[in-house]
Amino acid sequence: MLPLPMDTTRHRAGRALLAALWLLWAPARAAVAPLPQQLAAIAETVRFVPTQALAALLRLDAQQRVAPVAERAEYLFLLGSARRGSGQTAQALATADELIALGRREHDDVALAKGLLDKAYVVFAMDDLKQAHQLAWQAERVANGAGGGDAALRIMAAIASGQSFAEDGNFPAALGKLQGAVALARQHGQPVQMVMALNALAYLYTQIKEYDKGFAVLAEALPLAEQTHSPGRMATLKDTEYALAIETGQQERGLKALLAGLAYERQIGADAMIATSLVNLSDSYLKRRDYARALAYATEAVEASRKVKREGNIATASLNIGQAYLGMGRLAEGKRYVESGLAWYDKAGDKPELQEVLMEYGAALERAGDMAGAVQAYHRERALSNELFEKRRQKETLELQEKYEAEDRQRQILLLQRENDIKSAEIYSRRLEQRVWWLLALVFALAAAIVGILYRKVHNANAQLKVKNQELKQQSVRDPLTALYNRRHFQEFMRAHLGEREQEARRADGAGEELVGALFLLDVDHFKHINDSYGHAAGDALLKAIADSLREILRETDMIVRWGGEEFLAFLPAIRRGGVDEVARRLLDGIAAHTIDYQGSALSVNVSIGFAPFPLVLGRQELSWERAVNLVDMALYLAKAHGRNRAYGVNGFASGEQMSMEEIEQDLELAWRAGFVDLSIVLGERSCQKAPVSALSAV
Repeated sequence: MLPLPMDTTRHRAGRALLAALWLLWAPARAAVAPLPQQLAAIAETVRFVPTQALAALLRLDAQQRVAPVAERAEYLFLLGSARRGSGQTAQALATADELIALGRREHDDVALAKGLLDKAYVVFAMDDLKQAHQLAWQAERVANGAGGGDAALRIMAAIASGQSFAEDGNFPAALGKLQGAVALARQHGQPVQMVMALNALAYLYTQIKEYDKGFAVLAEALPLAEQTHSPGRMATLKDTEYALAIETGQQERGLKALLAGLAYERQIGADAMIATSLVNLSDSYLKRRDYARALAYATEAVEASRKVKREGNIATASLNIGQAYLGMGRLAEGKRYVESGLAWYDKAGDKPELQEVLMEYGAALERAGDMAGAVQAYHRERALSNELFEKRRQKETLELQEKYEAEDRQRQILLLQRENDIKSAEIYSRRLEQRVWWLLALVFALAAAIVGILYRKVHNANAQLKVKNQELKQQSVRDPLTALYNRRHFQEFMRAHLGEREQEARRADGAGEELVGALFLLDVDHFKHINDSYGHAAGDALLKAIADSLREILRETDMIVRWGGEEFLAFLPAIRRGGVDEVARRLLDGIAAHTIDYQGSALSVNVSIGFAPFPLVLGRQELSWERAVNLVDMALYLAKAHGRNRAYGVNGFASGEQMSMEEIEQDLELAWRAGFVDLSIVLGERSCQKAPVSALSAV
């Protein structure tokens, strides 16, 4: 829910230049005007220059204490908004509570609605979305019940309600509320209210990916914003235009919108908005590989963000500075700034955003030629990805358990109801027994029939409960998206059944060649690009398609596991030792050849693979399956670092004990190039690079 303080007046300045100076002139004018006019003059300043508005409002404190309820309510509403915008969260919350108490004490629904709305904005700033949404919806109900006199309040409450529904994921309800706000603004509002409602609706169309409608609404809002002569309103529309342009791939239009918005913000000294726009500009120039401008805007963004104490902006700008330095080849400086930004995201606990930043960091290091740093960044990202995946899996398991328990409670309630029915029937039968002896046999027969029916129903309920328990057990070992086995099942399988499977795998085939097990770890190349370009639903569809391809390529006896995020693991219990590379080739080409149709777009991906026969023996020691998986993982990251769409396989180790397992695990590529590890490399059909076939030729 984006805070949108209420606007109560229309600017009537005759020329654009005078309008641009209005926000600076209004507080000085307040010294001689009546209180309602002074508050109206300050209202727009609150939205864009809250610190200036706060100073002007505090000068009016004595005057508002003796003012009527309506004027006091407007004063407190603006004061809370100014304190919130100035970072005084605790004081803003106290002001909102004071306004709510005033509305209830005076039985004034307008004052009460303003207080609830103001508190919703403050609670939203404190990251309590659930309470903020409840307060916004309550404020809308109270505002609508206050009568049709205060149209501006009803418009703002409808906007806040719609934005709350959108943040709750209920987009149909959000669309209805914001369309209603636009209709109400057209009927009763002034240009400022129209711009507010249209801007919120355009942003919602961006969220639900109806971009044409978003641009149409924006086209209607821009002329109205020009009528208000408010640079701040023009800046907010330019921010929305930037979001629409980026989502539709119009990078040049997005950049122009950002620059125009920044110019408007600087006209009025909207420091918080300036800081955000500078961060977005640095990011935009990074995407264009214009590192000099990206560095300049990011550096300016750090200073602007420090001025308004926006630590999140400082962290993001630091990341952009670091990536700009990396792009310019200044690796040491770039890494220092990136690590500084990463530290803030890690401290803030925003792990999904931290994961995306690590992916961008790895890609930047890769472009800069620092392959070791890129691999390290990818390792950090993968560890975080596994952690987030495990948390999602635990959440899904808990939700499933809660659903099962709710159904079980419902069954118990039904059984209790039936038991009560039986008791009532028994009481009624005893009364009949006293009055009509000749009906006694019939009553017993009826009771026996009821008991029989209930017994059958209880028996059926127990059977259904057994089926549900089996389903729950099956779901605990399966990935809910792909229906493949999950990591937990694979680990239990390896501990319980590995010995028996290994004895079977060591049989020779008909030609006398030894049969071994094999491990294959696959990771989807550029999967983040799919999510960013087409949405997470497209990414989920691709993961399902890859799971289907793996089922087709491999055998029914092979274990296929969703290892985490976009990673898959396959364990083949029995395969010819000479056929391991061929399986890797089939996996590369088979997955790349699989295309899905998603919303009119043909999507396909490549994978990178690390693999090895199993068991692996170093000297006389047979490696555990955990260490084998770790080596396969390191081979996978070599495939990633050396161009993707390829498979690196650990075939074995040099004879003797010249190098320990710990040294090999510390740097697999170094061990390979030194001749201590035998690697094989398999290229996908669409790979345009040639790779060495042995460690010796690579050197």
